[in-house]
Amino acid sequence: MNVKQLSLSLALVACAVARSASAQPAANNDPLPSWNDGQAKAAIVKFVQRVSDQNSPDYVPEAERIATFDNDGTLWTEHPMYTQLAFAIDRVKTLAPQHPEWKTRQPFKAVLENDLTALAAAGEKGLMELLMVSHAGMSTAEFETIVKDWLANARHPRFKKPYTELTYQPMVELLAYLRANGFKTFIVSGGGVEFMRPMTQAVYGIPPEQVVGSSIKTRYEVRDGKPVLMRLPEVDFIDDHTGKPVGINKFIGRRPIAAFGNSAGDREMLGWTGAGDGARLMMLVFHDDAKREYAYGPANGLPDTKFGAFPQSLMDEAQAKGWHVISMKHDWANVFKGAE
Repeated sequence: MNVKQLSLSLALVACAVARSASAQPAANNDPLPSWNDGQAKAAIVKFVQRVSDQNSPDYVPEAERIATFDNDGTLWTEHPMYTQLAFAIDRVKTLAPQHPEWKTRQPFKAVLENDLTALAAAGEKGLMELLMVSHAGMSTAEFETIVKDWLANARHPRFKKPYTELTYQPMVELLAYLRANGFKTFIVSGGGVEFMRPMTQAVYGIPPEQVVGSSIKTRYEVRDGKPVLMRLPEVDFIDDHTGKPVGINKFIGRRPIAAFGNSAGDREMLGWTGAGDGARLMMLVFHDDAKREYAYGPANGLPDTKFGAFPQSLMDEAQAKGWHVISMKHDWANVFKGAE
């Protein structure tokens, strides 16, 4: 065999090896590497295959492949308090020098004294008052700048990281997996829509127009010859509980075929999704991992919480209706990117 023949033979062998290697699925080809093998992961993969295979009786056209996700506690951490509440508390402290009366007036007094017990006792009314004071009285552009600056500099009290680094890696992978299979992914959250939108594209790959959330009223004005939208201290829409299906219908216009949540506030969204025809996937993230994140809620045998309540009745409903419960402890190999 001459040199030319030897080179040709080696080339043919190399091509054969390459074809053989490409025919075998690589170990790292798993689109959901942060998920442990189990019922939850299998349910996701099976569902996606059913609705995206044109030969499947459950095939769903791409235009109808809508998946909705709650944000707090579903896509990023919500303890020891909702991220937006942490933002509101910091804003109140920043504005406090302009409001000496807050030193003796609840719930502002509780914020300034770091009294979380008194703050919790203020209830929904007190929390709404904090949000109105800290979120209104500025233009939408000014508010966006304030939110971006806060997200860049604030740190979680336990993990000492920016909140945007405390997104759940398994859910980020799930979002990408769904989009790779023709899904359009939306956030449908009780959180403020204009608090979420500045970060959702970079963090989740979800553009601002695909974020549905609670909102306050805005008013068109002309200031210094330029049109602006001013944020008013009045509630416009609450995107929680029964508000979620309403928001989905109003802002998305299609019923989802997949919905993901983590608390009683997501019950109606999952119920609305499951009531549609054809293949459906409803899943709840269950916080049962105190070591890597948090464990909380009556379904864990723990006291109720004002943040991400998961009552036993929700667990019972999930079992009765075939909703999948994702155990953070058992179903996720990693919780946060690079943390394990």
